[in-house]
Amino acid sequence: MNESAHFPLQFYATAPYPCSYLPGQTARSQVASPGELVDGRVYSLLVERGFRRSGLFTYRPYCDACQACQTLRIPVADFVPNRSQRRTWRAHAHLQTRLMPALMHAKHYALYQSYLKARHSEAGMDNDDPADYEQFLLSSRVDTRLLEFVQTDPNAPLSPQLRMVSVIDVLDRGLSAVYTFYDTNASKGLGTYSILWLIQWARRLGLPYVYLGYWIAGSAKMAYKANFHPHEILKDGIWQRIEHSQTPG
Repeated sequence: MNESAHFPLQFYATAPYPCSYLPGQTARSQVASPGELVDGRVYSLLVERGFRRSGLFTYRPYCDACQACQTLRIPVADFVPNRSQRRTWRAHAHLQTRLMPALMHAKHYALYQSYLKARHSEAGMDNDDPADYEQFLLSSRVDTRLLEFVQTDPNAPLSPQLRMVSVIDVLDRGLSAVYTFYDTNASKGLGTYSILWLIQWARRLGLPYVYLGYWIAGSAKMAYKANFHPHEILKDGIWQRIEHSQTPG
């Protein structure tokens, strides 16, 4: 980073650890340190170079023999939803949204636990206690917001049902989707709807991109990220545009 001359950041590689995405593989990360210097401006620069954050920990993949993790972003001005995405937008348009500070809420944590038990119990994440939740999603030195999606019953307007929460970082050139969890017993497509909502929000803010983090071609759980067209993949430090007719690789 040429800009790093103004910020005394150091970058170091972690020891190998089991890969969370590809069974049987080992992974390493490159970490930005000290974390206290990674504020909103610095993090915006790092995201452009493929970094992400987990709580106060800023990293990017740095594996010895694998380049499967690719950073993906959506250029919001050019995005055109496909038929399935338009259907999903209509199906969930009744949800009401509210932007909130990144603070602990009991109902959010309860939904998070329920989501992990349904979707990630095999990874042991469903054992996260409130401190783990706060450290993973709420600890931040950047402009982080909670986006709450609720459904209101006309017969009980004072008791809206929480359906989904998205943790979002507002950056200099876009919105970064940190993590989304939702009611797995509700209708399908909530995760897709949250991304479509972010695209609309980025347009209103005049921000050019929505960053979706890492995408792996061989991971079924990440396949949805490449369904937003056009999108861009960071390869060898250069953002490469992928049209609908192209296959990322």
